[in-house]
Amino acid sequence: MSYYAVTRVHGPAWNRSLPLREQEKWDEHAACMEAFVEEGFIVLGGPLGEDHALLIIDAEGEAEIEARLAEDLWTPMGLLETTAIERWEVLLGADTLGAPAAPNL
Repeated sequence: MSYYAVTRVHGPAWNRSLPLREQEKWDEHAACMEAFVEEGFIVLGGPLGEDHALLIIDAEGEAEIEARLAEDLWTPMGLLETTAIERWEVLLGADTLGAPAAPNL
C-alpha cells in the first residue's frame, strides 16, 4: 500500500448558506468517513480552509481511491468533488503513521 494526499472541494450541490454539519445527509457522510478510518483506508482527514478537504489515504492506487470515495453519498450527490490525487512519500514522522522511514533525508 502507498499513501496518497487527496484534495476534495465543495461541489455544485453544496449549500453555501449552511455549515458543514448541516449539509444534506451529513450523518450518512460522517458514518462513511468513520468507516473508512476504521478500515485504515483514510489515515487522516478534514476540512482545509473554507471549501477544501484533505484526506491522507492508504491505498493501492488512484482507481481504488476513486472507487471507494464514490461509496460516500456526498460524491454522487455533488456535495464533494475530488480535484487531486497525489502519491505521498512520507519522509518526516513516518513512525507516527506506521510507515517505514525513508533513508537519508
